[in-house]
Amino acid sequence: MKTLAKVRSGELSFCESCGTYHLEFNNIYCELSTIHFEKLKTYLLEIDIDYWEQKYAYTNIKRKIPITTVCQNIVLMFNRQEVEELKALFINKRKDSILNVDDIDYMFVLN
Repeated sequence: MKTLAKVRSGELSFCESCGTYHLEFNNIYCELSTIHFEKLKTYLLEIDIDYWEQKYAYTNIKRKIPITTVCQNIVLMFNRQEVEELKALFINKRKDSILNVDDIDYMFVLN
């Protein structure tokens, strides 16, 4: 098993003997064929984060960015930071870049 990329919330590995990608992210684990890996990568890179954050802006949902699954009644929900980490796994870029204010998931409370 070869680790392809790693971020704070998970990692992406590839098993050369079975030709399968293994995605471990927070409490999610997926085994992906090369075809499914490429489809998920394309989907992640095309997600319009701003659209979903605006659509669910007035809801109590903490994670506002959906990723649908084969099961119609199961939708995986992510926040901006999680989606960016997922993208980093798939494009194998380093996460040592400068943070934007939107990248920090922190509730600031003035006393």
